[in-house]
Amino acid sequence: MARVLFINAGSEGHINPTIGVVQELISRGEEVVYFTIEAFRERIEKTGATVRTLDGQKIIKAFISGGRTYLLERINGLLLTADIVIPSVLEQIEGEHFDYIIHDSMFGCGRLLAQILKLPAINSCTSFAQTKESFDNMLEQLSNNIPTEVGKQINDEYQSLTAMVREKYNVDIHSPYEVFCNPAPLTIVYTTREFQPLGETFDQTYKFIGPSVSTRVIQDNFDLAAIKGKSLIYISLGTVFNQAIDFYKLCFDAFRNSHHTVVMSIGNQTPLNDLGEIPQNFIVEKYVPQTEVLKYTELFITHGGMNSTNEGLYYGVPLIVIPQSADQPIIAGQVANIGAGMKLNMQGLTANQLREAVGHLLNDPSFHKAVLNIRESMQKSGGYQRAVDEIFEFKSQFDI
Repeated sequence: MARVLFINAGSEGHINPTIGVVQELISRGEEVVYFTIEAFRERIEKTGATVRTLDGQKIIKAFISGGRTYLLERINGLLLTADIVIPSVLEQIEGEHFDYIIHDSMFGCGRLLAQILKLPAINSCTSFAQTKESFDNMLEQLSNNIPTEVGKQINDEYQSLTAMVREKYNVDIHSPYEVFCNPAPLTIVYTTREFQPLGETFDQTYKFIGPSVSTRVIQDNFDLAAIKGKSLIYISLGTVFNQAIDFYKLCFDAFRNSHHTVVMSIGNQTPLNDLGEIPQNFIVEKYVPQTEVLKYTELFITHGGMNSTNEGLYYGVPLIVIPQSADQPIIAGQVANIGAGMKLNMQGLTANQLREAVGHLLNDPSFHKAVLNIRESMQKSGGYQRAVDEIFEFKSQFDI
C-alpha cells in the first residue's frame, strides 16, 4: 500500500472525474489524502479518502486578482494562489510521508508542490491536454491582441511572481506552460485520443483514459420512470454559468408544443418561480442525475463543459453546444469537427433557431453515425479503471 497526496482545489469539472479514480485507488489498497475546498468534502469522503481542505474563497480571490482579460493574466492569477495553497498543504502534512502525488492540471499549484516535496508526480487533466508547443502557440496568438504597454505590465508581474516563488520555495518556473498546465511524467486525460485535438501529437506519457464515469448517488426524488420510452431532450448549462433565465424561457418557447419530453437542469442559483409557467412536457429541476438521464436522452443541449460533453458522447447522444466561457468554445468546435453535433451562440439565439437545430440533428443520420463512432472509442477507453492501471504501471517504473 502506498500513500497518495491528491491536490485538487478546482470546481465540479475538475473534481468529478477524479471520484472514480480515488475509489478505485482505495479499492486496490492505496491510502489517499485529498486536498480540496470544503464544498467537496462530503463527495470525496464518500470515496474513503481522507479530506483536508483549502480556503476556496481566498484561492478564488487571489486567482481573480491576477486579471481576467488575457491568458497571461490568468497565469499570474494561478501564481498568486501559491501563497495560499502551498503553506496550507505543507502545514497540514507536516511530518507525514507520501509516496507520490496526483495533482490537478490547473488548480492547486501541483507541479510546485511535487517539486517542493520531491515526489513522483501524476497530472490529472480534466480539459483537453496541451503540449508545450501547442500551448506556446496559443499563448503567442492570444498575446498578439494585448496592447504593448499592457502586455509589458502583465509580463513584468509574471517575472516578479516567478521570482517570488523561487525565493520562497526554491523552485524555478521555466515557462507559463508549467504554471497553467502543470506537466508531469504521467498525465491522465479524461477523454479519448480520438476526441482530443491533434491527439496524434501526444507521446505515451499522456494516457487518454476516456470519461471517468463512476457510480454516483442518484437523486431520490427524480423519477427516471417518467422519462423512459420518451423522445427526450436534456438541457443543462452546467454548475457554474447557469443563471440564464432568458435562455430557459427560450427553451420553453422552442419546445412547449413539441412531441418531446424535455428535462432541464437549472442549478441552485435560479429560483424556479422566476421561470413563470412551466410547460407540461418539461421536467425542470435544480439538479438531475445526469449520467442516468443521458441513458434515455435523444439529444443533449449543453454548455460544452468537458465532463458533460464526454458523458454525452459516452452514451451516444448528439450534442447542441452553446458555450458559455473558458475552454467551452474549443470543445464545441471539436464536437462540430467530428460531426457529433453543432455549435450555437447564446447571443442572438431564437427559439426558432434552436428548434430547427434540434430537428436537423435528429433527422440527419450523419450525426447519429458520428456519435456512435465516438461512443465506441469512449466506452472502450477504460475510464477510471484504466487510469489506475496506468498509475500502478507508473508506480512500478518509479519503484514505489
